[in-house]
Amino acid sequence: MSVFSTFDGAQAYLLGTIGETLSRRTSYKLDRIRALLHELGDPHLRYPTVHVGGTSGKGSTCTMIAAIAQASGRRTGLHTKPHLHSMTERARVDGIPVSRERFAELLGAMMPAIDRVTATLGRPTYYETLLALAFVHFAAERVGVAVIEVGLGGRLDGTNVVQAEVSAITSVGYDHTDVLGDTLEAIAREKGGIARAGVPLVVGAVPDAAERILRECARTAGAPFVRVADVVSIEAASPRPPFVQAVIATTPSARYEIALPVHGLFQIANAATAIAAIERLPDALRPDARSVERGFARVAIPGRMEVFAGAPPCVLDIAHNEEKASSLVASLRTEFRNRRMHYVVAVGESKDARQILATLSGLPASFTFTGFDVVGRHAIEPSRLVALAASMGIAARAIREPRDALDDVRRAADRDDVVVVTGSTFVVATLREALLREMDDAAESSA
Repeated sequence: MSVFSTFDGAQAYLLGTIGETLSRRTSYKLDRIRALLHELGDPHLRYPTVHVGGTSGKGSTCTMIAAIAQASGRRTGLHTKPHLHSMTERARVDGIPVSRERFAELLGAMMPAIDRVTATLGRPTYYETLLALAFVHFAAERVGVAVIEVGLGGRLDGTNVVQAEVSAITSVGYDHTDVLGDTLEAIAREKGGIARAGVPLVVGAVPDAAERILRECARTAGAPFVRVADVVSIEAASPRPPFVQAVIATTPSARYEIALPVHGLFQIANAATAIAAIERLPDALRPDARSVERGFARVAIPGRMEVFAGAPPCVLDIAHNEEKASSLVASLRTEFRNRRMHYVVAVGESKDARQILATLSGLPASFTFTGFDVVGRHAIEPSRLVALAASMGIAARAIREPRDALDDVRRAADRDDVVVVTGSTFVVATLREALLREMDDAAESSA
């Protein structure tokens, strides 16, 4: 019988590891994740991988690449972080999260290896354990390819043990500056640490200073450097079907007619990066053009410019750094032209709230600050955000409970306005669950 008889028991163990990052017995390198994976039989080396990093866009790009691989008929593993609603989302095969029962079984089977590593290198962290579980699950499910999102930075991130067929960096901006450095050059150097000899490094639109560093990282590692703008051109398709972003993407080897059923201008840039990456896979793994088009048509990315219809409509978008906030504002400006925004915002304690607020205030909007209640994670107190906003000349108010904040804003907004839930992943997840329950209740009452 498994050490964990239920998912709740497995989840409780993992939540108890949050905050464990540095053991006195080891330096903060990749030693521990390598040791853990070796004890588990090196599951991450049993299938080809695509490795994707970046400040913003990496999760969406991973999701697109995985959808394309699946559309080509290949059994596909996908690891992204953070999850929205359940830890099980960290290990998906063909788009389906590992079941709660299987999650508990896998973690239970891993515990002897975890104990052996703990004795010499300290207990594996929450992130390391979840990552290892995903690798084990993919191996057990015999995936034909796995798409792996970098967690933080790249050079010292736990995912940087994979032997990728292609690597990609979607963007470089300011986030996690306490760990990665406070200049674009320093951040780019950390992200460029995923470059490997002979493995194409695909790079999206990044600032010039960051591109110079990434080119240097690629040259030093012996990785072919591929600039997305040099190999993929995008033009709008006409006429535009409803509820999709329709574009034509052209590369030196193919032409793709893409109907992308997700909102947000930034998703077009992510799609271009995904195309550049999949075209650099080995011949045996490379999907054909029709598979690429089918894959994009099936993409679903909860919590990224996700629109819940209504009067007013409600948009959910995770924007926990300046770059993501800029992308959100650009998309709102385009898709909801000349409409007033009403933000419901929570910001994690480690984030640069000033830059996020300064960016969001680029649109006519009201601000309501709220919080979230998640084990091991802390929000900036809403009252502190109100004070910060006031110092920036932004009028705002605080409503501590997220659902109360959303309900109040929706009541106050005009029918033609737009309610936007943004900031932390955790507030988006909390209010997304509330909106989904609301939809289910409405469907039941009308049945």
